[in-house]
Amino acid sequence: MDLFEEKMKALKDMAPENQMQVVGKLKERCPCPTCPSYTGCAKNAGETLFCTTGKSFMCISEEKGCSCPTCPIAKEMGLKYQFFCTRGSEKAQRYENTIWGTKMI
Repeated sequence: MDLFEEKMKALKDMAPENQMQVVGKLKERCPCPTCPSYTGCAKNAGETLFCTTGKSFMCISEEKGCSCPTCPIAKEMGLKYQFFCTRGSEKAQRYENTIWGTKMI
């Protein structure tokens, strides 16, 4: 089990209100709004923490750069992937890689 899997298991084992607190604290520290791909639409929609919540619903469709490789949360959580705002959460990208055998990066 790698760091990401350990963190997700710990989160899963928490009570729902504690899960929300942990995610809320991560959102407060999230640097997504400083990324070149982040848009005003995403800001107005309150979209952040794409590594956990998944890709942007309708606000980000163009990859103009990626801050994920230097994100302190990505390092802390043991994330392998990037461009979460357009390609999906870490969990989704890991699943995609498992099914298709290729990375989406």
